[in-house]
Amino acid sequence: MTTAAPRGARVMSARRAAFVLGSLEVFGPLSMDLSMPLLPHLARDLHTSDSLAQASMSVCMLGLALGQLVTGPLSDRFGRRRPLLWGVALFTVFSLLCAFAPTIEILLVLRFLQGVAGSAGVVIALAAARDIASGAELARLLSLLGLVGALAPILAPVAGGQLAAVLDWRGLFVVLAGVGVALLVVSATLLPETLPPPLRHAGGFAETGRRFGVVLRDRLFVCYLLVGACTGTAFFTYLASISFVLQDGFHLSPQAFGLVFAMNAIVAVFGSLSNRAVVRRAGPARMYVLGTTATAVAALALLGTVVLGLGLGPLLVILALVLFCYGVISPNSSTLALTGHGERAGTAAALLGMSSFAVGPVVAPLVALGGSPELTMACTMAVATTLACVLVWATVRPRLRRSQDAPPAGAHHADDAGAQRGALH
Repeated sequence: MTTAAPRGARVMSARRAAFVLGSLEVFGPLSMDLSMPLLPHLARDLHTSDSLAQASMSVCMLGLALGQLVTGPLSDRFGRRRPLLWGVALFTVFSLLCAFAPTIEILLVLRFLQGVAGSAGVVIALAAARDIASGAELARLLSLLGLVGALAPILAPVAGGQLAAVLDWRGLFVVLAGVGVALLVVSATLLPETLPPPLRHAGGFAETGRRFGVVLRDRLFVCYLLVGACTGTAFFTYLASISFVLQDGFHLSPQAFGLVFAMNAIVAVFGSLSNRAVVRRAGPARMYVLGTTATAVAALALLGTVVLGLGLGPLLVILALVLFCYGVISPNSSTLALTGHGERAGTAAALLGMSSFAVGPVVAPLVALGGSPELTMACTMAVATTLACVLVWATVRPRLRRSQDAPPAGAHHADDAGAQRGALH
């Protein structure tokens, strides 16, 4: 199957697009998660606190968030390939420099710059997907990308846990630099330009600001941003806390932590695969509402499990369910949010990605200060996902119902309206 592309763009098969764009999406998960099993060791080696060790993940997330606001609009102006190749190259350089950081302060600066550079892969992968597909087909393509997105944050700690047997935390950053080199080769050789020159804007800062304004005046898009901030808070709280929960709270070794964490990968993959299988029939909107609601229910169950002290087994089962639901939410959220903004895909994708990454750096260090790591993690995830569910039912779902008969302003694809017709009756 080949996805529909705009005039002048080179077409990729769905499988090739999923492989190339999915590979680019691993920037964020790999940057944060490969070193996750060794965060306690990093804290001891640099003579710092667990909270500052977790902050090395938080500043990377902050860089990923803010960097998208630059690289996304740049890709609307200069095309997708040039900003992407520069971003991947700089990611490689900063990853190598992290390996030689002598203090926690220098490491935090380098991690932030690493995140800024890595943001190119995250935002441009989403923008390029919007260039070549829309509607339910975009949701299906993003579900394939979600296979990588679901596996990477889970398998990265697994790989990190196994590498921890032979490498210290500095060696893991050298591995990240090697991954950057590999992704640079993939980007340079396999990714065609998906945004032809006639569809790019030639303006400077004023035109970029105008495009941000157009996107932010779309109230439904703003609703997606708010929901994405809530689900992003829950997801990144989980990522920042789980190594301390399993290693400090349940006394697992880095290797055992990686292997136990890997069991969630299968369930997360099923989330993306299940969405891809049914989204043509159910529609992205219905799957989005269902996934958000189920995530909140699962997070509340997680909180109950921790409060009742049911142990490691039930905790891992419910966490896997949360990841399954997240695999359903993510592709449909992006599909619906980008509907009507095809000509501003880089700018819209930047705002969408920023909403997920920006809140995590604020919340994650606070979680580390909250006492019991499993209780503070579960409380934060339950509150964030419940708020997301309330926002979806109170604001997003009514607006989707009202927009079913009228495509959003600026939609240039015939099936954009169909993306929002999610059988919400």
